[in-house]
Amino acid sequence: MIAMYLADAHQVSEAMDLIASFGDHAALEASARAGRSRDLGNHIHFCRWRQTERLIDVLRSSGAIGTVH
Repeated sequence: MIAMYLADAHQVSEAMDLIASFGDHAALEASARAGRSRDLGNHIHFCRWRQTERLIDVLRSSGAIGTVH
């Protein structure tokens, strides 16, 4: 199961914008943005972009993630 933390609803909007702009490469773009933030020493944006990368994987998944009750 993927551990998800969303800081706010805007993060979902960012993920959807990346999917619309980059399609299958949206998670790679989020990863690149996380890397740039890390290189700049901005750990807050690094963590946010990494979570956005995970969220993109969840949003693009065709199956259920985690447990289904």
